[in-house]
Formats: sequence, C-alpha cells, structure tokens
Amino acid sequence: MFNEPGELLCTITGFDSFSLQPNAGAAGEYTGLMVIRAYHKSRGDHHRNVCIIPVSAHGTNPASAAMCGMKIVAVGTDAKGNINIEELRKAAEANKDNLSALMVTYPSTHGVYEEGIDEICKIIHDNGGQVYMDGANMNAQVGLTSPGFIGADVCHLNLHKTFCIPHGGGGPGMGPIGVKKHLAPFLPSHPVVSTGGIPAADKTQPLGTIAAAPWGSALILPISYTYIAMMGSKGLMEASKIAILNANYMAKRLENYYPVLFRGVNGTVAHEFIVDLRGFKNTAGIEPEDVAKRLMDYGFHAPTMSWPVPGTLMIEPTESESKAELDRFCDALISIREEIAQIEKGKADIHHNVLKGAPHPPSLLMADAWTKPYSREYAAFPASWLRVAKFWPSTGRVDNVYGDRNLICTLLPASQYVEEQAAATA
Repeated sequence: MFNEPGELLCTITGFDSFSLQPNAGAAGEYTGLMVIRAYHKSRGDHHRNVCIIPVSAHGTNPASAAMCGMKIVAVGTDAKGNINIEELRKAAEANKDNLSALMVTYPSTHGVYEEGIDEICKIIHDNGGQVYMDGANMNAQVGLTSPGFIGADVCHLNLHKTFCIPHGGGGPGMGPIGVKKHLAPFLPSHPVVSTGGIPAADKTQPLGTIAAAPWGSALILPISYTYIAMMGSKGLMEASKIAILNANYMAKRLENYYPVLFRGVNGTVAHEFIVDLRGFKNTAGIEPEDVAKRLMDYGFHAPTMSWPVPGTLMIEPTESESKAELDRFCDALISIREEIAQIEKGKADIHHNVLKGAPHPPSLLMADAWTKPYSREYAAFPASWLRVAKFWPSTGRVDNVYGDRNLICTLLPASQYVEEQAAATA
C-alpha cells in the first residue's frame, strides 16, 4: 500500500524516491526545503540560506522558506507573466555563494507555462542552488511532462488536489515529496517506524521527522492509489489535457467581456487563467469583491480573488466539471458584466445596485421591508436556471476587514446561557 503508490509517483514525476510523510502541500514545501538544507549541510555548505522566489510562485512559498530560516529574494515577471529570466540570473549570480534554492511553480499561478523553465533550472544549478518545484499545478503536467524531466530536484504533490482525494471538509491533506537521487538520503524518517524514501536510498541521513504519523494521512492514500491504477497512463494524461482544454474554453468564452491577463506564446493559457476586473473600479465603482459576492446569487462560490494579481479573479476549472457547468459559470460572469454595464451607462445607481447589495440570502428577500432600487426577483433569480435549482447564500454581505481585525466569538455569553437554562426549568 505504501511502496506501490510511491513507485507510481516516481514514474509520474521523473523522480528517484518519494516520502509519503508530509501532510498537505505546505508541509511538503517545508519538507522539501529542509531536505535541500540537509543536503547543503552534508557538503559543508552551512551558509547556503538564500531562497529565490518569483512573484508568480505559489503564495505559501515565502512562508515555508521563512520557516526554514532562509533569506528570501524575490524576482519579478515580464509582461506575459513569465519569470524575468535576466532578473533571476542577476539574483542568482549576486547570491551564488549563499544560494540554497529556487522555489518555482509550474505552470505558474499566472496561468502560463514558463517558456524558459529549463534555462531557469540551469541558472540555479550553475550557481550552486537546488530547484524546488511547487506541485500545486501538477494537474497540468501529469502525462505531458514531469518535474524531474524539466530539471527540478524536489517537488511536492497535492494528492488531495491532483489525484482525486476530495478537497472538501477541510482535509485531511496528503503532500508527499519526490526527490532526485542525490537528495534521497535526507528524506524524513520516524522514531517509531523507520520510513525514509520509496524506494529507499543506499545510505540514509534523514533530516528528522516531519509529521506525527510515519506515512502522514495514510488512511486516505488508497484513494489516490486506486485513482492512479484505474486511470492508467493514458487516463492520467487525458485528465491533464481536459484540465487545460477547460481553462482555454472558458478563457475564450470570457475574453470579449473581461480582459484575460496573461497568455502563452500561442495565445493560450495553462490549466487556469486570470480575468482582470481592475478597470471597473473607475467605470462603475465595482470592486472584485462585488463580483465575487454577486456570483453567490448565481449559485457559485467565487474563484480565487485578488491573487496572484490584486483586482483580479483567478479561475481554475480543473478536469472535473462538465461542459454544462463550465457554461453556467461563464454565463453567470457574462450576465454580471451586463449588470456592470448598466452602472456604466447610468441605468443603475453606482452606490446602490445589485452587485453592491449581493449576496441576497432568503432572510433578506423574504423580509417585510424591501428598500433596494431593484426587484427581489432580479436579486434572487438573475438567470433562468436558478429557478430549477439554486444554492442559496446563508447570509448577506459581511465586513471582511472588520472581521480580519477583530476576534468575534459566536458563542452566547455565559450569563445568557444561565438565563435560558433558568427559563427552561421554570
């Protein structure tokens, strides 16, 4: 149950050994960097503590590097969303005596395949560093390429994202890491059950223990094992192709309504893409949050908002949704664009409109008083399909900033519990 999935993951990623111990992606990042640190120390390079991180990398990367005691050097991107290779080269050469690693996400969170990824890896290696690849976007690689083939030294996988374990319910996650042969001896072990890598290295110098359990969230490992075994190489590759196709289909449908921020050299995106909402602040007073809240009225949880680029939505359909569902989501965004146009034309008030009022929960729609300048029907059923089935928002707009800055306890005060108990027993 452990060896066979580990060996399958090695085949998929092009790595020589895997550790199943890390729980979820962030733990995988931390483990990968700790493996790199242990490798450098074994060579007497205790001073190598600089980690280069592009702004297009995954958001948890800087936090993981900081936890490992590394000094973070950020590098920018070009107008097409790719890593600025010359800036990266200068940063690597300037820090070559202390360079530990590069953390890179491929495809990037800008939704493009880095055209110069092989050159990027070479620059880091030539200056004494190791390449950590964030595997969060692995569902755009499986069967088409691999981190090991590209030139990465270590990569984590989100089994709960790429290999079928559901995201829902808050976990648990599974974030195993794969490494090249020279890093395999340093994979984590466990004081109760000796683990190490799969397959095991000839000689081991484990960095220590990363998780409380020897194989992480082992009970959910059979899900990914079964998924990989049943899909086979052709099925896994087909899933990657569908993920990329879905993203490009949606980007094409939406491009006449919203600017698509980054594209590759062929005018296509990877498995996700970014739509730019920043212009609507000037033309209609609309913020990305207003669009996100209005999507709830259409029955959708909004995609990633204002990251990796402020003022945008980053949309990742994955391989799991049907074309009908993709079309419903696109239709919702197109309909919202028309609602924004009504504000731009002066037909809807810039401060009191259906976007600023969203979301509209049943408690608001069924209240006796209705003071908004649009109808309850328009608020609740902006699209025809919502009359057949709708996922209703449970509450109206909340003050996100206030909530972030103030701890609010939802439990009743103890005095009120006493009063209720006394009333119940009276």
